[in-house]
Amino acid sequence: MANLIGALVGAAIDRGDGDSGIKGAIMGTVAEKAIRAVLPLVGTYALGWAVQYGIRKGWHAITGSDPVDDGGRLRTA
Repeated sequence: MANLIGALVGAAIDRGDGDSGIKGAIMGTVAEKAIRAVLPLVGTYALGWAVQYGIRKGWHAITGSDPVDDGGRLRTA
């Protein structure tokens, strides 16, 4: 997936300037490396959010009250 996006970025840059393909190839490689670095972070964040969301919905279903108050803090009692 990252290779495809890197190739698409490189091709778009090549079409834009009309010069040799070196600039597009370099920018495509940089885009590919950036995607490979950021994608695991985004996936981890999304998984963490989904787990917290599920726990909160489960708590709400069991107890009938939301464990988080209007200020965004956990209720203690």
